[in-house]
Amino acid sequence: MRLVSRSHYRTGLIAALVAAAFTFGCAKKPVAQTPAAPAPAPAAARPTVTLQASSTSINKGESSTLSWNSTDATELSIAPEVGAVTAQGSTKVSPADSTAYTITATGPGGSATATATVSVNAPPPPPPPPTAPTDDELFLREVRDAYFDFDKADIRPDARAALSTTADFLKKYPRFKVTIEGHCDERGSTEYNLGLGDRRASAVKQFLVSLGISADRLSTVSYGKEKPFCMESNESCWQQNRRGHFVKAN
Repeated sequence: MRLVSRSHYRTGLIAALVAAAFTFGCAKKPVAQTPAAPAPAPAAARPTVTLQASSTSINKGESSTLSWNSTDATELSIAPEVGAVTAQGSTKVSPADSTAYTITATGPGGSATATATVSVNAPPPPPPPPTAPTDDELFLREVRDAYFDFDKADIRPDARAALSTTADFLKKYPRFKVTIEGHCDERGSTEYNLGLGDRRASAVKQFLVSLGISADRLSTVSYGKEKPFCMESNESCWQQNRRGHFVKAN
């Protein structure tokens, strides 16, 4: 019995060893792992840039300040005229005419631009040259009447000053000829005032002749009280009507 048991034991052991050897011999060999490729480097960032003008509208001769800022750029330039600049900064410009300034930023990731326009206002047109006054305007501005006392034809001191101004005008502009009108206030008869007006006009003419004005440039006429300058019946109004009045004759 012991011999049989041992025989079975040996047979089982041999079979187990054979199976183990068969199993080990049939197992697949491990496959070598291929190393992973390195990740690609990230793409360079595209540059950004901004550009502003402190004043977008200026008058000729004035200045505006350009300011800029950029990222991811290695080279920057502003055209026209400014040229290469740093990554951020500012500069004054004084364009003669309206100008669009463009900044270009360049870097490994490409390029970018920005623009700011400075408009130059055209100067206002010069005022037109003053126009020469007309003869009528000159006459009204420079010629002075002579005023008289009641029932008088004497040249008063104030009338002398007025007639001196009139004489200066007639000397400066020899092309003018004048008519001297003699006027009176409403008091007295028509006939009397016509005579008084004539004396007043003649007195004015003689005074101008004494100041160097040629008599042939001066004519006289009397209107007495027929053409009053003021219609009220008081001394202030009467004084306005007692005068030697000048009218341009040509």
